[in-house]
Amino acid sequence: MKIRAVLVSAFICLLPYVANAELSIQITQGVDNPIPIAIVPFSWEGSGVLSEDVAQIVMNDLEQVGEFRSLSRSNMLSMPSEERDVYYRDWDILAQDYLLVGKINRAPGSQLVQVQYEFFDINRELKLAGEVLTGSVAQLRDIGHEISNVVFEHVTGTRGAFTTQILYVVADYVSPELTNFRLEKSDYDGQRAQVLLESPEPIMSPSWSPTGLDVAYVSFETDFPRIYIQNIATGQRRQITNYPNINSSPEWSPDGTKLAMVLSKGGSPDIYVQDLNTNELIQITDHPLIDTEPSWTVDGRSIVFMSERSGQPQIYQIELGAQSYEVERLTFGCFQCLNATFLPDGVNLVHVRRETRQSPNYQIAVINIETDRLITLTETSLDESPSVAPNGSMIMYATKFNGRGVLDAVSIDGRVKFRLPSTQGDVREPSWSPFLN
Repeated sequence: MKIRAVLVSAFICLLPYVANAELSIQITQGVDNPIPIAIVPFSWEGSGVLSEDVAQIVMNDLEQVGEFRSLSRSNMLSMPSEERDVYYRDWDILAQDYLLVGKINRAPGSQLVQVQYEFFDINRELKLAGEVLTGSVAQLRDIGHEISNVVFEHVTGTRGAFTTQILYVVADYVSPELTNFRLEKSDYDGQRAQVLLESPEPIMSPSWSPTGLDVAYVSFETDFPRIYIQNIATGQRRQITNYPNINSSPEWSPDGTKLAMVLSKGGSPDIYVQDLNTNELIQITDHPLIDTEPSWTVDGRSIVFMSERSGQPQIYQIELGAQSYEVERLTFGCFQCLNATFLPDGVNLVHVRRETRQSPNYQIAVINIETDRLITLTETSLDESPSVAPNGSMIMYATKFNGRGVLDAVSIDGRVKFRLPSTQGDVREPSWSPFLN
């Protein structure tokens, strides 16, 4: 019970006296010269009013990443819906670099809708992309996000992540004796939140499987921390661990066949790996001081973790499969470094950093382990739990704003920032999904 008390008190101390959480993006910092783009309202050739404005969804997506500035609809000289109505000079006069147009109609003999879009480079007078996407009215938001992916990739050369999702934990303070916890899943922008698990006991450390079909997490529902895996579509779940004391920090291997985790069944917390097919458990570290927060290298051959073996938290890496597990220290220039995970390039390491003993600030930073080049990305003081978008362009993390736990995101160069503040409740421990299609 002592271990449970320590972990629970560390979580509870962050909770405000409020209930229920909603997330909605607020842009807090963008680039100095955003790319001008005109996104014309898509015409609707059916009856009634659609529940979603597809063009507005695309506009929100592109502006929220801070790199685009959309033209006000009131300033448009025309509102074409297809290529034959596009006059490049109109948009050149308005100093637009790109143009997106589209139309929506009911699929013949079906309840489905067809969304046709076309994307143009104004300066080169060139059509860059265009296709027809079909889905139900309930899928219009998904279609909008998919169009955003296409636009983003054509302009930046980086695959868009607008169709990805996030996991996070919400804690609602009810009374001094009761706090409700929810594991929620939403679109990357906080919309369409769904509750995957609700409990009066803490839920921690959510982690996506590489397929995006399952999640792993820690639940205290048996009064002790135990690791569970849950299928998102069916809600079916199974308990993975039932060892004495700490069972925490589950992290999927890149191939989805194993879970790295932290167990203290042998005394001090150490890193273990469990094979999900055979249930074979292998102890990876064995040290009298704390080893925790495992994450996998991109190739799945090594595990990065935080250890206090040097006297203060630092980041280490250990190669798997070797005859003897050799530990390599990765961070040296900080008083405390923790919560580490590699970007998809396998070279730049995202982590939480406390620079000096005198500094109380914990900030998100990226260090190149080959060149030692360091970039500190955030200026707030209580940043934690960084999670990287699958395209490597953004990092989402937990922080505090107006006394409440919120989720912030920052680009890997620090130029773009947005926030998903909770109107009520305390939101922590984000986990960004892999690409889902």
